[in-house]
Amino acid sequence: QVQLVESGGGLVQAGGSLRLSCAASGRTFSSYVMGWFRQAPGMEREFVAAISRSGSNTAYADSVKGRSTISRDNAKNTVYLQMNSLKPEDTAVYYCAAKLGAVLIITPGRYEYWGQGTQVTVSS
Repeated sequence: QVQLVESGGGLVQAGGSLRLSCAASGRTFSSYVMGWFRQAPGMEREFVAAISRSGSNTAYADSVKGRSTISRDNAKNTVYLQMNSLKPEDTAVYYCAAKLGAVLIITPGRYEYWGQGTQVTVSS
């Protein structure tokens, strides 16, 4: 069982940056592939980024590639999402998620544990 708590969201102007954090409970954090997803009002939840258990492999949605960096600190049981050059279309609730196994997956339904989400609002 893993409990996830996101933080770091907020209101930022277009072009600004935010760093989201997701703290995980439990002693087996390094056993989980971690992902970030987002959901805008009226839209389906969509993949943003994922990172392998060791942190050596990452994957990004085309919409954030080059502007965002996912990282993790297994000693701190925490995964991060650094977002730069933010755009109004990045506005959404951002969720972190955990999945047992080794393969990076972009499908939300394949993740077993979810945080409560943190709101990111980008003003134009």
